[in-house]
Amino acid sequence: MPVQRALVLLFLLIPSLSQAVESPNIIVMLADDLGWSDVGFHGGPIDTPSLDRLAAEGVELSRFYTTPICSPTRAALMTGRDPMRLGVSYGVIMPWMNHGIHPEEHFMPQTFLAAGYQTAMVGKWHLGHALQAYHPNERGFEHFFGHLHTEVGYFPPFGNQGGKDFQFNGKSIDREGYESFILGDEVSRFIRERDRRRPFFIYMPFIAPHTPLDAPRDLQDKYADLQDDRQPARSKNTDQSRQIARLLRQPSARSMYAAVVDGMDQAIGKVLKTLDDEGIADNTIVLFFSDNGGAAYATGGADNVPLRGGKGETWEGGIRVVSVMRWPERLAPGAKMGQIMTAMDVFPTLAAAANLAPGNDRFELDGINMWPAIEQGVTRPRQDLVFFASETPIRGSFMFTAFNDSWKLVQEVQQGLLSAAVTNYLFKIESDPNERNNLAAEHPDVVNKLAEEIHAWRMLYPVSGTRHELVPPPGWRAPKDWSTYPRPLAETQQTPAPGMPPAFALPSLDWQHGEAGRLIYNCEPYRLLGGGLCK
Repeated sequence: MPVQRALVLLFLLIPSLSQAVESPNIIVMLADDLGWSDVGFHGGPIDTPSLDRLAAEGVELSRFYTTPICSPTRAALMTGRDPMRLGVSYGVIMPWMNHGIHPEEHFMPQTFLAAGYQTAMVGKWHLGHALQAYHPNERGFEHFFGHLHTEVGYFPPFGNQGGKDFQFNGKSIDREGYESFILGDEVSRFIRERDRRRPFFIYMPFIAPHTPLDAPRDLQDKYADLQDDRQPARSKNTDQSRQIARLLRQPSARSMYAAVVDGMDQAIGKVLKTLDDEGIADNTIVLFFSDNGGAAYATGGADNVPLRGGKGETWEGGIRVVSVMRWPERLAPGAKMGQIMTAMDVFPTLAAAANLAPGNDRFELDGINMWPAIEQGVTRPRQDLVFFASETPIRGSFMFTAFNDSWKLVQEVQQGLLSAAVTNYLFKIESDPNERNNLAAEHPDVVNKLAEEIHAWRMLYPVSGTRHELVPPPGWRAPKDWSTYPRPLAETQQTPAPGMPPAFALPSLDWQHGEAGRLIYNCEPYRLLGGGLCK
């Protein structure tokens, strides 16, 4: 009888074992500020053979959208949720901030970890550092090798605000070499030394090509003669910054930027070669995209033309980004998916591709599953609008957008102490992707409808969410080593702080705040009540 029971048990396990073997490995690669026209397959002058290979062997996601700035995109990617709800939308998480993503939010790697995947993150986090509860190792990553912050530099000592920022699972480490190459080496090592009985999920967010730009000497020499022949971005702040730089006879950032992009591409190439060498490339999903449009201003060096604008703006150049997905076993090479896809859609899409259900059972996902559209070309029209926002680089200077397959409204809001000025731009975005023909005066009804939707959407923002801050509070000091900064779990309360108002007063106070924002987390107010009372 014991033998028979064992055989029956083995028979029952065979399907699940087979499924585990067939589950795809997944690598999500994220560039930081890559320009639309700065890859070879978009005709750019920079050598990007690895990205060109991914495009040739996979599917180009040609209408892939992100938020205009860094932390909100990463929040959307990890949670499948709208950064406006999360309180990380208007500005990035600066080193002096205590912000992070609510610990009750479910992160994408947690779903894959629960399904038996090995999970690793190698690179830049930028989603919270004040509490251990915000740390990558608490958000589903078994293995974290990299930085909590942005702008740590491309060579040692890898610091931010004077504090060292390079760690492995919470322990400070030292590494010599060039940042992008270090990340490529670590991902390749992880793949070679993986548990071959389990699939893997790897998140590889580069700091490249974010400022301050730097590269090895041979790459600098390679692009030393690259001319800065970029066309105007058709964005006031971006184009003015270039004009001022030329008047002051400052050197163009274009050649150094090109060197940094080339270095990132080489690191990607190393990872792709490792997949080939290990014989697992065919059953590995590789998704690549940029966290926002290229930094096309003077010190950034990127080029988004023919798209308008760039990083920090809700013009297409700030939110429509380079993106490709490769899975040789399932996706036809050289294809192009022209439907709208956003960073919020990545979580449900990858989960569906791996035949998993997202583990988010507390809050509703805002992203949708685009896997049928990518694999089979199934049309997924946008029933709801897509919204993005930014308040950068000047506090009180906002850009918003609401769009779908047909219309796109861009709003510029200049907020003063006693007033606010609003400028509207309306485009038939499918036929005018480069935003040249402003139809706002011809279709005031469409403008008003989309503006109302933006207004209602903005009321979702927690009152203590991020705002843009260029400098810290007066006298603030950074730690000597950022790995010691997150407050350990054992030293913090197990539940979120309640705030100052008593619990019974919160609903009425939240209602009174109206369009100023939410006191109650994840509150979606009844619009008929003027933004009050949560649904």
